[in-house]
Amino acid sequence: MCEVVVLFDGYSKNLDDGRMDANCTCTLIKGTKLIIVDTMTAWDREKLVEALAQHNIQPNDIDYVVCTHSHSDHIGNNNLFTNAEHIVGLTVQRGTIFHENPQISSDGYELCPGVKVIATPGHTKEDVTVLVEMIKDGEIKLLAVTGDLFEKKEDISNPSIWKLLGTPELSQIQSVTRSRIINLADFIIPGHGPIFHVTNTMREIVKSQVI
Repeated sequence: MCEVVVLFDGYSKNLDDGRMDANCTCTLIKGTKLIIVDTMTAWDREKLVEALAQHNIQPNDIDYVVCTHSHSDHIGNNNLFTNAEHIVGLTVQRGTIFHENPQISSDGYELCPGVKVIATPGHTKEDVTVLVEMIKDGEIKLLAVTGDLFEKKEDISNPSIWKLLGTPELSQIQSVTRSRIINLADFIIPGHGPIFHVTNTMREIVKSQVI
């Protein structure tokens, strides 16, 4: 089974002058492969290297970089990881070679036992989620690293959060995808908030929001 470490909790807050202060959640997955999900902004390079060093990991040790989508706060340090295969949305890249992996959109693209990447369109057309099997309290649980499909736990009770920050024409598909993922997952790591445990009440609320 895999170990999941949230290196940095994401956040987002509106400023008084109409701007937003935001950064994404950055997650390390330790399995038979080392995987980092969402690499924050270009201004976070040093603190990301330092956080990995606390786990005795160097950037060259990382096998896969997964970016849940291609917004700048999720891809800012991809170039730290030049030994890794990069998955940005539905596109897979190694060096100068790019290809779309059809498994991401169908059965999911397995990175190692217990970890796969699946297509979860909504926030953007090419959003992906990383599904991780892990042991929690002696049981196998499923954790979903969703990027901005779920902005934060609060967007369950206040769906205007994800609707305002998403792509308007994709609101319907995002509502459907959110319901699908929350029904699968025991825990969710959202794009801009701390990890949360999924409850049946949450699942019913999200289901009621399907457009």
